[in-house]
Amino acid sequence: MTKRIGILTSGGDCPGLNAAIRGVAKAAYERMENVEIIGVMDGFSGLINGQYRLMKQDEFSGILTLGGTILGTVRTPFKDMRKIGDDNVDKVASMVRNYESMKLDCLCTLGGNGTHKTANLLSEEGLNIIGLPKTIDNDIWGTDVTFGFHTAVDIATDVIDRIHTTAASHGRVMIVEVMGNKAGWLTLYAGIAGGADVVLIPEMPYDRGAVIEAVTKRAERGKAFSIIALAEGALRNDEAGMKRKEITKKLAGEGYRSVSDRLAHAIESATGAETRVVVPGHIQRGGSPSAYDRILATQFGVQAAELIYRKKFGCTVALQKSKLTQNPLKDVAGKTKLVAPADDMVRIAKNMGLCFGD
Repeated sequence: MTKRIGILTSGGDCPGLNAAIRGVAKAAYERMENVEIIGVMDGFSGLINGQYRLMKQDEFSGILTLGGTILGTVRTPFKDMRKIGDDNVDKVASMVRNYESMKLDCLCTLGGNGTHKTANLLSEEGLNIIGLPKTIDNDIWGTDVTFGFHTAVDIATDVIDRIHTTAASHGRVMIVEVMGNKAGWLTLYAGIAGGADVVLIPEMPYDRGAVIEAVTKRAERGKAFSIIALAEGALRNDEAGMKRKEITKKLAGEGYRSVSDRLAHAIESATGAETRVVVPGHIQRGGSPSAYDRILATQFGVQAAELIYRKKFGCTVALQKSKLTQNPLKDVAGKTKLVAPADDMVRIAKNMGLCFGD
């Protein structure tokens, strides 16, 4: 009997998606007989609209080092899944119907927090679902690391490394705005690896005066420049608890495009030091995955194939203490792994003299 496995990638792209797709497919071909891989195009949007195709075995060769996703991806917010829009389409019913039309034995969903919420929804609808955790934010509950994270750390670290030379040459304060609206793992790791002087993350609202003081003290010690690694979702302590839309509106009212621009203006006004902002943006999500992420994504793909072979569905693969395992989707969906102020990496950074603005 033919075993039909569907694969889709949803949410933002990141390095390692193709490596994970390859891992699922190659392990499935090796582990089982008469396997067919169905590629669902553009994430859950493709599942809703019936955009899928039978993939050839040779399509999974040569993609290990390829960034992005060969299946395409579209953001389809979980909050809209149960809503009937102007097109009158019942999204959940359409996904179930297309899953059945494809005669799938299982659907592998590669994605982040929103993807896992929708994956759990489909699992609750009775579909056989296996999740694979990807995100550069490293914020999926139940796994020590997600694929895409380490590559993004490498990229963000390289940006900070390169900023050091121009900052030192001109005696400037440089703010590097790193991706991360809710979780600060990427900023924390890149800040430590890149030798930043100040690290500001969403989980630890900062005092602007403490940041200015840290820059001033460096200048008093003869350090003509400072590097600040700031997560795009970092908050001032007087904004803790405010919603993202409220902060965006507040910034616009003050004449700033971002929290980075506002902090740069405050530092320059208070210290007189020329302060610049660098935003690497989507560069952090692009390009070929690092060796670490190629291995991790392959591990997750092979583990997913093993779970399909064992008919263990309704879960997402994970890495815990260097061991491959899995967590029930219902336990992962809706949870976010955030940086705790008492986390070992925060402690290490503080013991190295990094300022968190607290």
